[in-house]
Amino acid sequence: MKIGILGAGNVGATLGTRWAKGGHQVVFSSREPDSQKMKDVVAKAGPNSKAASVAETVKSSDVIALTTPWTAAQDALKEAGNLSGKILVDVLNPLLPDLSGLEVGNTTSAGEMVAGWAKGAKVVKAFNTIGFPVMADPAINGKPVVMFYCGDDAGAKETVAQLAKELGFDARDAGPLTQARVLEPLALLWISLAYKQGYGTHWGFRVAK
Repeated sequence: MKIGILGAGNVGATLGTRWAKGGHQVVFSSREPDSQKMKDVVAKAGPNSKAASVAETVKSSDVIALTTPWTAAQDALKEAGNLSGKILVDVLNPLLPDLSGLEVGNTTSAGEMVAGWAKGAKVVKAFNTIGFPVMADPAINGKPVVMFYCGDDAGAKETVAQLAKELGFDARDAGPLTQARVLEPLALLWISLAYKQGYGTHWGFRVAK
């Protein structure tokens, strides 16, 4: 599968590296694809990866993971150009700068706003409810951490679920894209426990039935 990563911070680099090592063709986007930072990212991800401009990344990819900071998301999508027909994985949380709450919620979500900015894209909310250390290793005490996802396109959700399973997550369908309104506060719970209540960053949620 051809996967583009918009944003090469900790989350984007971790997801992209794992997918590249799993055999997918991964393109990391950057305004400076020849920078030392991007060379380091590509070197770690291996031969199935490369760096390119935002426009090139989108054009050459079937699935695109949006992993920029929330404040940069709208501009990144404008720069991306035509996203019609692409599967767009929204990994973002609309966090306030001090991590004390969410900028939007209840009546809308970052996922729904992303869908409004990326006209024609098949938006799936996923990979937002835990931090990048768990993305690197989703098995805790030998059992997989759950990864909820939501969206309005069944085929796109199936693709994203498969990508999550390949990383080792227990992928669970949370429903339509409006369910991002509850998944984003769940992410805030993880963040507050991880960084303010002393849980640390290598833990996650599980489903018990």
